[in-house]
Amino acid sequence: MKSRITILVIVVVITLSILSCGSLSGRMESLANYPASISLPQENRSALRELSIPEVMCDTSVVEDDKGNSYHLMRAVKDEKTGEMVATEELQAAVVTARFRNVAERHGKVEIEFQVLVPKELQDSKWQLRMMPVMHILEDTVELDRILITGESYRRSQLRGYQQYRRFLNSIVTDSTKFMDVHQLEVFIKRNIPELYKYRTDSAYVSDELFLSYYGISAQEAINHYTFGLLVRHNEWKKANIGRMYDRYVKAPIVTEHLRLDTVMYNARGDFIYNYVQRVQTRPHLRKVDIILEGEIYEQDNRIYTIEPSAPLTFYISSISSFAEERERYLTQVISRRVKADDVCYIEFEKGREEVVEELSNNFQEIARIRRTLRLLLENRDFNLDSIVITASSSPEGSWEYNSGLSKRRSASVSRYFERFIRSWRDSSAREGGFSINMDGVLADSEMDRANVAVEFISRSIAEDWSTLNQLVMTDTVLTSLQKERYFLLSAEQNPDKRERLLSIEDSYPYLNSTIYPRLRTVRFDFHLHRKDMVQDTIHTTIIDSTYMAGVDALRNRDYKLAVSLLAPYRDFNAAVAYCAADYNLSALDLLSELPPTPQVNYLMALLEARNGRSKSAAEYYLKACREDSHYIHRGNLDPEIYTLVRMYDLNRYFE
Repeated sequence: MKSRITILVIVVVITLSILSCGSLSGRMESLANYPASISLPQENRSALRELSIPEVMCDTSVVEDDKGNSYHLMRAVKDEKTGEMVATEELQAAVVTARFRNVAERHGKVEIEFQVLVPKELQDSKWQLRMMPVMHILEDTVELDRILITGESYRRSQLRGYQQYRRFLNSIVTDSTKFMDVHQLEVFIKRNIPELYKYRTDSAYVSDELFLSYYGISAQEAINHYTFGLLVRHNEWKKANIGRMYDRYVKAPIVTEHLRLDTVMYNARGDFIYNYVQRVQTRPHLRKVDIILEGEIYEQDNRIYTIEPSAPLTFYISSISSFAEERERYLTQVISRRVKADDVCYIEFEKGREEVVEELSNNFQEIARIRRTLRLLLENRDFNLDSIVITASSSPEGSWEYNSGLSKRRSASVSRYFERFIRSWRDSSAREGGFSINMDGVLADSEMDRANVAVEFISRSIAEDWSTLNQLVMTDTVLTSLQKERYFLLSAEQNPDKRERLLSIEDSYPYLNSTIYPRLRTVRFDFHLHRKDMVQDTIHTTIIDSTYMAGVDALRNRDYKLAVSLLAPYRDFNAAVAYCAADYNLSALDLLSELPPTPQVNYLMALLEARNGRSKSAAEYYLKACREDSHYIHRGNLDPEIYTLVRMYDLNRYFE
């Protein structure tokens, strides 16, 4: 009998499951007839204001929804005689079907505003709808914050799961004494160790040796004997399975991250509409943004339906940067025939000697660097190397007279060294250059010919470079302020030898001698060149102003902070556009007031006056711009900031 009842119950359960699945499947198929969608929010149309002529009203509007249904909205007035609402006589229709909108860029950002529409047929108490707006911006696809529409039963199930999980957490015992038979442990101690028992209300420490001496077992062994091991093991299992039990109880966690809205629908009395506003940082070459709505329906932790992606909404970005003038700006540049370049080389010499020794200290690397510079100058096709001034200097130790002679000898030695290098380079160039004959049979100039230009070496010297020493001491971070003060006090001594002797007895002298003095033993190279094929000493020419053009490029690429910093000194129209785009409205107004009132200037003035709340003045500037250049009529209809002004005063009626 029991077996038959069991079989009957199973059959009933299976039958109900089949019916339930069939019913759910049928409902899922019907959901395709009620897609979720996104739309543009209805514009907030302000009452028309008088500018200079009576206002014109649009009395009837024909609005089309996404399914093609038309609705006539008629403006009505009260008849003073009958008291009834009647339609006005003047009828003018407007059809709203667009799925795009122009949005204004302000300070490198735009606000994308749309409505998420979810019909009541997609709502159920046991479901959670997860709506995901997706933004397509240039080559990127960005998932915006989700919108969750949660049914009442679904939320109760979520909260019930959290309650079960909290009960599980609360069941974990943190006090180990809960697992001990404390009463039996006290009886044991009272009977066998009465001297210890009397300490039960005392905080005095009892050692293991004292406990062990009375009964032959340790305190821990006694505690383990009176501890419920099964309960302890079960409690440890709970601790080890906290994550697993969370997944078991909380099947549908309440999401808090990357979420724009989580609302609980208690019933399905109507469609759900949510106004979604997303701020977007503009990028170079960004002209439009597309928004698509995707969605899923969940029951518990199971996805039971995927909502088809909606048709896209397109937002065209209106940027003031498009006003940037496409023109080049030039600077006058003075080109001199003679050019000078310099370099400093740290060549060390043996004490009291002037010969250049490549193997000494870091000389090889320093000399190699000067050689590379000389090769570049000698091989240069635009300049000829005329002369090289070599100036050697010494540090102050020793007499000034000796250092003067030593610096002169070292300068002459370095000059001879690099003269030999240039001769060697010329010989090498001559062997490799060869010769060539031009079309007229004349021997052409070769690299060898160009290299044989005479280079004059001029040797100069500085006996003791006290000027550089003063600068090094002033900027040094090791010397104390007192040591620096003492140095500059002693440096007032006019006799250099006496000055050095006074410094040598200061506590700072070892540091000066070991660290700073070597930086004074330098060889300075001054290269004097002239431009080939240039006869006059100077030539005046024009070149493109690279700073200005970089500012215009930054403006086109919508890097407004950089554009303002580069264009502000020029005080022209492009600088005003940069100010306006960066939302520096007062600076833009101040600059535009200095410029001739061209149509483009008047248009920007209209925009700036509108931003500052002076709508009537803004409308007048806009009308001036449109009367002088009709293409601003079309631009005004596409520019969200100006179009608000156009609607406010119905400005388009002037151009019908």
